Amino acid sequence: MPFREGPLGDLKVPLTWTAAVALIVAGVIAVAFLMADRRETLQEQAYGVTRQTMDTVAKPVSGVIAAPGRWTGLGLDYVRSYFFTASENRRLKTEMAEMRQWRDRALALQDQNERLKSLMGLRTDPPVPMASARVVSDSRGPFANTRLADSGSERGIQVGNPVLNERGLIGRVVGVARGASRVLLLTDIASRTPVMIDRTNARAILTGDGGPNPKLDYLRGVDPIQQGDRVVTSGDGGVVPRGLPVGAAVKGLDGRWRVVLFADQSSIDYVRILLFKDFAQLADQKQLETHSLPPVTTEDPQASILSTPTPPSQPQAAATPTTTGASTGAPKPAQPQPAPTRPAPAKPAAPTEAPR
Repeated sequence: MPFREGPLGDLKVPLTWTAAVALIVAGVIAVAFLMADRRETLQEQAYGVTRQTMDTVAKPVSGVIAAPGRWTGLGLDYVRSYFFTASENRRLKTEMAEMRQWRDRALALQDQNERLKSLMGLRTDPPVPMASARVVSDSRGPFANTRLADSGSERGIQVGNPVLNERGLIGRVVGVARGASRVLLLTDIASRTPVMIDRTNARAILTGDGGPNPKLDYLRGVDPIQQGDRVVTSGDGGVVPRGLPVGAAVKGLDGRWRVVLFADQSSIDYVRILLFKDFAQLADQKQLETHSLPPVTTEDPQASILSTPTPPSQPQAAATPTTTGASTGAPKPAQPQPAPTRPAPAKPAAPTEAPR
């Protein structure tokens, strides 16, 4: 039967040749695989060369055959990751929110720890006992500015005790109960605190007027203050110890000198209350009450003005010459005679009222 009349007669010649070449290549590859996989060998050297040739040819062929499968796997992974991106994004957002909460809490605890360390490190000279407290209430108004602390009479706190935070003085105690104490701030209109300029020792009264910066009244001296001078407590009156930091001096818009308080640089949450009543508690009262005085002597070192004086001796009736005077021939000085005493003048009688 001619080729044109057969079942493949409608195929074009190039396609027929391509199929024939592919069939021949497939046959060669099949024969090569059979030869590479045989167990018996007639010539070991010939078998080794054949096996090496087949491995060299099979490597790129296997890579080409396996490439579609590898590409298909990568495509499936990409599609799978694309479809699961939304759920992964939600999970990461949830973890991020939780981590932000823990970060904020850690920063707050770190700040609180540093402030408590600074507060516990407060020292005064001379040392004054202190009590720690936490501010639990805030009372504000156009004129009043007070705080309520959670320590009271059970800790030995009394009215008038100074109150500080880690920056400086904030006020004094004006009311005490068991478990609570009322603190009057320096900015309150009823606050009056004796202070001084650290640079010149010029005295003044820190007066609150309800604003954030109390004013300085009764400044004395020639050029006693300058911009930025440090203001501390003066201790005048014995109400507040001397040298507690208060603030820095600034010139207000009204032309008056005011003080930017150091205590306003941080929130007033934890405070230290100085158990200070007056300067007498800083001294040893037993030593102050002793009355022993040092001996004060006269010309005679053996005699003391604190000792009992001895009565003067009676003058002798007749002077007896001494041996030294007789031998030298010097006359003995005469004894001084006491001066005669005059009678005291009589007091005049009180005038009597004439009869009517």
